[in-house]
Amino acid sequence: MRRKLETEFFSGLAPHIHAYIAFKKAAGFREKAPSEKGMKTFDWYCFNNYPNTTELTSEMIAAWCRKRETETNTSCAKRIGEIVGFIRYLRVRGKTNVEEPIRPKQDRCTFIPHAFTKTELENFFSACDELSSDPKAPSRGTRRITVPVFFRLLYSSGMRTTEARLLRRDEVDLTHGVISVSESKSCDQHYVVLHDSMLELLRRYDAVISKCNPNRTYFFPSRYDTYYSAVWVTQNFCELWGKYNTKPTNHATAYALRHNYAIENIDSWTGDGLAFEEKLHYLGKSMGHKQLESTKYYYSLTPRFADVLEGISNEDDIIPEVYNDDESY
Repeated sequence: MRRKLETEFFSGLAPHIHAYIAFKKAAGFREKAPSEKGMKTFDWYCFNNYPNTTELTSEMIAAWCRKRETETNTSCAKRIGEIVGFIRYLRVRGKTNVEEPIRPKQDRCTFIPHAFTKTELENFFSACDELSSDPKAPSRGTRRITVPVFFRLLYSSGMRTTEARLLRRDEVDLTHGVISVSESKSCDQHYVVLHDSMLELLRRYDAVISKCNPNRTYFFPSRYDTYYSAVWVTQNFCELWGKYNTKPTNHATAYALRHNYAIENIDSWTGDGLAFEEKLHYLGKSMGHKQLESTKYYYSLTPRFADVLEGISNEDDIIPEVYNDDESY
């Protein structure tokens, strides 16, 4: 029996869903559109409950958006969010009059990222640098070149792992040391200014990898000039972390290098006075935060600044509530 394609839809709304996903991909999503998995579930729900319906109805949306017993507010809000995008798409094109559902307020983020020690980071990058090439496996030779640079970029820039994986070669300005990030959690573009040492490392990497793949599309190309998967990042991080450090916990992840970047920056600003807010604004822009509150979340995670906060303010809301949407894995 032929295996069904992941992009197949079966409900009466299938043509609209196909068009919506095509639109999302054309808008800038290079990986499978984040809506695709959620829309497949929605399509199956419509197929089973409204098999003969070819137009979106309020009844469909009301039943679909009802919070389930197994859901948190955050997971329910994210599930509804996919449908909100679909409804907006159809409304703009005059294909539905269904109103957007109200999403529940997301749960406050309680995640505490792993606090890297200097020794742990030294151990990790030493393991990266000790990767050996295998003449019988060309892909492992590329891995030896790519992995040390990829993880150092995460560490030194605070980029999201997805942003680094999907980075195109033409988005890295090796002359001025600026990365243009267009593939992020949203379609909002932002810029990352590289440290001089990281810029030099990227120049050397580019020169070497260009000999192997002179016409590559992605800055960190896989064997077939595609981008690396999220699984590739996780597998490499866990393997190299475990070589000299203790086994990774759920908090010791490649993404935690982004949190480390923010915390190290904020911790170095103590005593800067009025310049602090300005630097915080620049940090948020560089990290691609949509709201300053997402950057301020790191106040509570910064060792030196936690004590300073207590001394300069008695306000209860000095540490803003940050929800799981902006700083999640």
